[in-house]
Amino acid sequence: MSSSGTQTHHFPICVKPEIPALQAYSQANTVLPEASKVVPLTCHGHSRPVTHLSFSSVVDDDQYYLISACKDNNPMLRDGITGDWIGTFIGHKGAVWQARLSSNANLAATGSADFSAKVWDTTSGETLHTLQHNHIVRAVAFPSHPDPTVLATGGAEKKLRIFDLTRSSSTSSPSLAAGSPPAQSPSYEIGPNVHGGTIKSIVWGADPNVIITACDDKRIRWWDLRSRSTIGDYEVEGLVGSCELNLLSGSNGRGTLSVAAGKSVYFFDGIDNRSLLKAVKTPYEVASVALHEESQKFVTGGSGNTYWVRVYDYDEEKELDVYKGHHGPIWSISFSPDGKLYATGSEDGTIKLWKFCSSSYGLWR
Repeated sequence: MSSSGTQTHHFPICVKPEIPALQAYSQANTVLPEASKVVPLTCHGHSRPVTHLSFSSVVDDDQYYLISACKDNNPMLRDGITGDWIGTFIGHKGAVWQARLSSNANLAATGSADFSAKVWDTTSGETLHTLQHNHIVRAVAFPSHPDPTVLATGGAEKKLRIFDLTRSSSTSSPSLAAGSPPAQSPSYEIGPNVHGGTIKSIVWGADPNVIITACDDKRIRWWDLRSRSTIGDYEVEGLVGSCELNLLSGSNGRGTLSVAAGKSVYFFDGIDNRSLLKAVKTPYEVASVALHEESQKFVTGGSGNTYWVRVYDYDEEKELDVYKGHHGPIWSISFSPDGKLYATGSEDGTIKLWKFCSSSYGLWR
């Protein structure tokens, strides 16, 4: 991992914007009214399209972190509030399609076009596990436990795999003969021959025994890890762009699964598997979506010819605002764990942070 503590060269990370004066509100977490305009922070550093973003939970002293996946092969770790670069994980030899942090931010997982998934120590940058596959890895997921011992992977193999991270490591071992390949963590497959296409996203549900896959066969599937079989299946209208569990810190713990597919977004109950809460049809191709449960607003990222961020009222299904700034499809949107900002990652190679509260926050003063 290249980090600010071990390298002398630096690149520009975050540009502090000039923020227009905003009307003061009494509550720090009040969501911005429709008329307010948000000036985003732009985070540079990647050289190719940003494919996925993921926040950690809130850790010590209200701090949290952001990890980004990119086609430049180099996932990056950032301060989640300011966007400041912390380090770059070096080791993949192909585009990184998805990256996630454990809830305590001690571990990172990445899935790559080099036919591997990797697990990293976020403090040292060390590769703890390299999990070899037979095709491109598009999706990775940790359970919500602070110190996860398993990792789920999926991709162009059309296989959902669960790897046991406790039983062996891909790092060198004194017991290995010179030139021998390192041991691979054992894994097992869930639901052989069920997925009809590339697995684009994996989400570990609020229930640790349930895992969710979004696949290029236009189906969202819920899996029971105990029976290793499906307990739910929903067909969406188009190819899945994003599939994420939206769960803010201090919420009721249920969360909402949000899915972008074609010109529609779908919202499912985070606990009651297969329970569709709402489907909203939009006039635009939607690449990504994230829900802010507390404010009952959701944000979409456009693809096709409309590379804009749009904010909607969840109940009324009405567009509230449009934000421009990206110059390519917005492949990923994620709210911070405290809900006070959201991040967007784009084909244009940039990450933008957008404030979602009325008070001063982070670099917005």
